[in-house]
Order: sequence, then structure tokens, then C-alpha cells
Amino acid sequence: MQIESLKVFCDLAETESFTKAAQINHITQSAVSQQISSLERQFKALLIERSKKKFRLTREGKVLYDASKHIVQTFETLHTQLQELKDIISGTVRVATIYSIGLHALPPYIKRYMKSYPTVNVHVEYRRANQVVEDVLGNVVDIGLIAYPHRDSKLDVVALPKEPMAVICHPQHPLARSKSIKLSALAGQNFVAFEPDIPTRRAVDKVLREHGVQVATVMEFDNVETVKRAVEIDAGVAIVPVTTIKQEITKQTLMALKVDDADLSRPIAAIHKKNKVLSTAMKQFIALLKEEI
Repeated sequence: MQIESLKVFCDLAETESFTKAAQINHITQSAVSQQISSLERQFKALLIERSKKKFRLTREGKVLYDASKHIVQTFETLHTQLQELKDIISGTVRVATIYSIGLHALPPYIKRYMKSYPTVNVHVEYRRANQVVEDVLGNVVDIGLIAYPHRDSKLDVVALPKEPMAVICHPQHPLARSKSIKLSALAGQNFVAFEPDIPTRRAVDKVLREHGVQVATVMEFDNVETVKRAVEIDAGVAIVPVTTIKQEITKQTLMALKVDDADLSRPIAAIHKKNKVLSTAMKQFIALLKEEI
């Protein structure tokens, strides 16, 4: 029996998915099944109740999971401590991020990080906010980057500097004549919004509601790129993170307006699973985000 087999078992227990357990450990689903069968032969016990409808650990499986989790965490802590003694920073950092952060705010810092730590491989996936949280909790990724983080007893949340947002409109839109506006100027305007389940949409709706401003939502999208394209064809105005519109402002395909009487900055955070053993590479990645993003 090897540590790797116990880790595969823990990942399977946490994700409840042979596919995700295989993905995390860079092996095939067949290899996951083989390692679980090997453990069952080793302990002469059924560890998983195999059902097409529901994944569930047996009593023996729960006991093995609790013990294996402790063993794996101890091993990972030892490995990290030995690396730190040797002043070695290497390995892989797996990151899941919402699109607006990953496509616009993150790339310069990934580049800087890779220059400082060339032996570290940074793998980035772009996901919706709820999927980022699921991937972190399922151990599919090490670190998640989200906006408007919520408290969760299973997560450690590392607050990062807030990200300013602005109203955007077409250059020929009447609002484009002003560099700054009051939120009430949006009343009755055609509005291009994020989809209702996206945290930034919920936050924008709350600010509008608190200021008694009603807009006419004409389009809803799940990512900032499509929102910008709709505003570029003058379908309406929108509120988006400032970091996402630098290129459009330079090309003058969009105009950005500051709102004087409302705080539109959005909190962002790095999240990781509580009690997760962070490698030196992961710690340095989070430290860079806290300093720079």
C-alpha cells in the first residue's frame, strides 16, 4: 500500500466522482477503480457502496477515509517542510477563477510568478463562481479566485484588494458626454446585465435597489466579454470591473463613467479548502495575489 493510493481514495471520497478523482491525480478512471479494489483487498473490506444512483462510503470506508486524510496531510506537511529546508519552490499550483479575474486581472501576475519560480507549473481553469467553490471543496484545484466571497466553514478565505467597477456605454450614448455620473442617471436606461445567479449581478442589483434606481434589463449574460460586446453595439449600458475594459477604453469602443454617489467596488478573494496543506509554491502564489492584484 502506498500514500498515493490513500490520496486517491480521499479524493474519491471528497468528490464522489471517479472522473474527478482521476483528473486530480492525473490517472485514468480505470486506475482509480484498480487502486480502490486494491485497498479493499488489502483491508478485506468493502469501502464503497457501488450504486448508479448514489455514491456512499461504507462504515469501513469512513474509518479508512478519516485515517487516510490524516496520513496524507502529515505526508504533505512533511514534504513541504523538507522543501522549505532546502529552499526549493517547485510543483504545481492548480487555480480556478471566475472569468473576469482570470482573463484580465490575473495574467500579469501569473507572468511575474512564473519568472520568479520557473520550476512551478501554474494551471488555470476559468469557471463560474459556484463551480470555483465546488472545485476547491472537491480538491480539484488548490486555490479559487472569486468575487463577493461568502463565509463557509469548509473554506479559508483570503481577502484581496477590492476591484473598482464602472458604468460603461457606447461612445455615442448620451451618458458618454460625462466623465462621472450619479447612479440616478441610470434610471430607465436599457441595461445589459450578468445572469441572476452571478454574485456580481446580485451585488449590482442591491446597489441599484438601495438607491431607488430602476433599469430596463434587456440582456443577460454569464460572462463579462459578452456583456462588453452588447454594450459596444449600443444595446444598453452596463456595470463591469474596470480591469476588464482597459483595451476597449484604449480603442475608444467603450466609454467608462465613474459613479460619484455609490461604492461599486467589489471584494475579491482567494479561497482554499480549510486545513489544506499549502505547499511553498501555493503560499507564494497567494502572497503575490495579496500584494499585487
